[in-house]
Amino acid sequence: MNSEFRNWSDVRIFLAVVREGSTLAASRKLGVAQPTVARRIDALEHETRLTLFERDTRGFRPTDAARTMLPLAEAFEAAAKDFGKTTRELTETRPIRITAFSGNFSPRATCIFSEFSEMRPDVRFEFLPGDKVLNLAAGEADIALRLTSSVPDQTLICRKISTARFTLYGSESYARKWGLPDSPKALYGHRFITFQRDDVPPTFHNWLLHHVSAEQIVLSCHEVLLTEAAITAGRGLGIMNVRMAEADDTFIRCFEPPEELSMQHLMLISPQAHRRPEVREFTKFFAPRYAAIFK
Repeated sequence: MNSEFRNWSDVRIFLAVVREGSTLAASRKLGVAQPTVARRIDALEHETRLTLFERDTRGFRPTDAARTMLPLAEAFEAAAKDFGKTTRELTETRPIRITAFSGNFSPRATCIFSEFSEMRPDVRFEFLPGDKVLNLAAGEADIALRLTSSVPDQTLICRKISTARFTLYGSESYARKWGLPDSPKALYGHRFITFQRDDVPPTFHNWLLHHVSAEQIVLSCHEVLLTEAAITAGRGLGIMNVRMAEADDTFIRCFEPPEELSMQHLMLISPQAHRRPEVREFTKFFAPRYAAIFK
């Protein structure tokens, strides 16, 4: 005969009777009827072919078999609590973590987040602005708004937003002192500011080195905002996003954007995040509205 019991809920009743000392006290602890507790203990003993309690007028006293089974029952109880905790965590709405260059979190983009939050007030966002390219596959963020000239990780879900164009810009103070080049062939004698950091592809820096000597690069910045500030101050010419630069009359365009500086503006979603219903709902809502900003 199979001595393995199949009704796991009886473990909870077994533990309650051991701890409380009687089926009556256990029934009060569990909030069930006393006859039900007694019946489940009888069923458990029958199924396991073990005598788990000695009955007398003083209550139920655990036998040696019950004391042997007690640590296993307590381990099961702990596992059941962990199971419940994990399921609660998985069903709770976690924030949608979005990484992008700080300029992408513009007032118009912020309005889209606000519109979605009005529809789904239960969904929270965590914004991770910065130049660093976070690893979506490793769980560093759920969604990235990213400019790239390379093919994105094929495991990521990709939505194309627009084509971003870049070219050289300078300030009025630089133009008065040095003039401005009118083509990539006219860069001799000019001073340049570059953007470089180990965790960002050196696309623009490499383009400059292809067209000018290293001595013409007078400043290398670790942050995009510092690069823009140095251009504004007249320290040199620098490559900027056309859309962002021309929203500020501080910057003067040198020449039309070279095609080789164009980048794809993408919305990338990690597969793990995309399995969450609220993430799928958000991306479906956000992507077309965000793309409309750049048309």
